[in-house]
Amino acid sequence: MAMVSGGELLVRTLLRANVRHIFGLHGAHLETIFQSCLDHKIPITDTRHEVAAGHAAEGYARATRSLGVSMATAGPGFTNIITSVANAYLDRTPVLYLCGSSALSDAETNTLQAGIDQVAVTVPITKWAHRITVAQQIPRLVAEAIRLATSAPTGPVLLDLPMDVLAAQIDENSVRIPEQVLLEVRAAPPAAAVSEALGMLASAERPVIMAGVGAYFSDAAAELRAFAEAAGIPVFSDFQAHGLLPSNHPLYGGTFHKMTDLSKPGERPDVILALGVRFGLFTMGMSDLEVPLAAKIIHVEVDPKEIAKVRPVALGIAADPRETLRAMSAAAKSRNWPNRSAWNQIVCNAKIDRRKRLESDLHRATPPIHPYQAVSAIAENIPEDTIIIGDGAEAYHWFNEVIRQNQPGSYITHGFLGAVGMGLGLSIGAQVAHPKRPVLALEGDGAVGFTIAEFDTMARHKLPIVVVVMNNHSWAASQHFQQIVSGNRLSGTELRDANYHEVAAAFGCHAQRVTKIEDLGPAIKAAFAGGKPACVNVSIDVAPIPPEVHLLMARH
Repeated sequence: MAMVSGGELLVRTLLRANVRHIFGLHGAHLETIFQSCLDHKIPITDTRHEVAAGHAAEGYARATRSLGVSMATAGPGFTNIITSVANAYLDRTPVLYLCGSSALSDAETNTLQAGIDQVAVTVPITKWAHRITVAQQIPRLVAEAIRLATSAPTGPVLLDLPMDVLAAQIDENSVRIPEQVLLEVRAAPPAAAVSEALGMLASAERPVIMAGVGAYFSDAAAELRAFAEAAGIPVFSDFQAHGLLPSNHPLYGGTFHKMTDLSKPGERPDVILALGVRFGLFTMGMSDLEVPLAAKIIHVEVDPKEIAKVRPVALGIAADPRETLRAMSAAAKSRNWPNRSAWNQIVCNAKIDRRKRLESDLHRATPPIHPYQAVSAIAENIPEDTIIIGDGAEAYHWFNEVIRQNQPGSYITHGFLGAVGMGLGLSIGAQVAHPKRPVLALEGDGAVGFTIAEFDTMARHKLPIVVVVMNNHSWAASQHFQQIVSGNRLSGTELRDANYHEVAAAFGCHAQRVTKIEDLGPAIKAAFAGGKPACVNVSIDVAPIPPEVHLLMARH
């Protein structure tokens, strides 16, 4: 009779769900899991802070459209990871959080790292949170958690794992590991709704497609391209859906905020096919600046709660975006689509005009470097297949102006929580997910300070991530807010001009400071060529405000 631990049962269940990597930070409560991972050769990327382990699992999930797994020990380990849990919840990222807790036998004894109802804390910010109290039930409950996390609408789940439950010895023949853990369930659209949607799009004068995160997670790139080309409809995307239609495709209009450039009479979209879009912050909420109130919206979304939640819709379809596009493409073959070359040229001209307005700042010759100059130089000098992580209240807004990704899952940045400081963790997860692809983390100087010790994680695990710090020695978004709203009375929004690259160097990373724009391109190339983690600390001007931030501040 072979005996195995509760931790062993958990790891065997993870393997059945095709989990091949975990992010975490060791604590005694989790020891049996760590030992079982050694036995089964499941690598654990151990970070310097639990929140980075959580964000790494998010980055892994977002870069792969699959489950991310993160571990944290009891008490402060659990509380440290809460920001990641909340972030994953608001962005519907499928992450399994495994959190240790004190032994059941130690209940109400004032023992170490106890006294917190970890399940109660996380119920409001997870799809499901549960405490496992019987070791024999570990496989069944872990499988249930994984199915919930990875089923649409996806999201985080948390399992509270008491130390004595994980350490319990169980006869392995008395417990069955579920044969199937992962499920593939995709809701198909009603045929009548597909026909109605096609009729609306065919009769529109200025239709557009908005591809949201739901379109990315449904893996709809091929279907989106096929339908857009067949119907001749331009496509805009949110950040995570960037690359579903390559940036160099003639029908790609840009990220959602670029729709604000279609503001002249006769240029406003009249019908919008919104695929997996969650209207709100990244679509300017109810504002007419971005999504015209007069436009008829066809909203395709797996979660019925999102349909008409913020914007009125002409047609709601509670279905998977990829399945909907397949049905629409099949039905579209029997239709004659109008020639939309003039409309597509208007969209193209809007992109060109926006770039021209911003490029007037590319000719600045004296320091400090204009942030648009910096992101332009970065975009020009990174390898084509680079995965970009954007972190910082303004840094990523500048990069949104120049981003041009041609693969899905190549641009990972802030979501609805606005959690500044998650970039290093996200980049670790993305690099682990795609070890052969370059990864660049664009960080504000405020953002990089949250988890700067993760340069050590990158160095120890040989993750050649290039981190570019946009250093304006300021919490720039807050400073600009105070300048506009509070009459330039600054309080708590200024930082020192710190040598972040020297911190990275102390952990064994490549490091360089850049103060002249002509040095930035070569510095980026050298950082990638070095084959090890790198930090390029770039001095930029604090005064300019990204166009997107102007729009967001205009709402206050």
